[in-house]
Amino acid sequence: MSGLVNALVIVAVVVLVVVRQFRARPLDTDRRWWAVPVVLAFLALREPGILDAHHRTASALLLFAEVLIGLATGAGWAWTTRVWRESDGVVWTKSSKASVIVWVVGIGLRVGLFGLGVLIGVHQDSSALMLALAGTLFVRAGILAWRAQPLTARAAEATAYGVTEVRPAWKERV
Repeated sequence: MSGLVNALVIVAVVVLVVVRQFRARPLDTDRRWWAVPVVLAFLALREPGILDAHHRTASALLLFAEVLIGLATGAGWAWTTRVWRESDGVVWTKSSKASVIVWVVGIGLRVGLFGLGVLIGVHQDSSALMLALAGTLFVRAGILAWRAQPLTARAAEATAYGVTEVRPAWKERV
């Protein structure tokens, strides 16, 4: 894929994710939460220009730092997302104001990495950003699925024992 197509995919995914994250949404733990990040990682890794041919070591270090920032952003985003269970047993999520700070810091660090790459003359492909975005989404979804397990287990336990009224779970505050 060309750099323009990669950029359009990245923008589309980010817009979709950002718009959806600040609305309360049911968390579907049965879905394959890892599918979108795996597809993004596949699209990023199949590109030959992910590393600069003239500056392989510096390019690999920048890529490694980019992916680490992506993973840290995903973890921070997941831990600043509220997770709760309603009385009907459905687990819900909604990003908090702290999630905005995580996003701003992550974007700032990425801009700083890009600037560093420009200063040292390393060509940076959009595939690196797509790979980092895949890591961000993968870690976030994985942590949220992990955090939702106790809430879904309580709902399943209540249903299994025939309890019709389940106490609402407390909402986490960030």
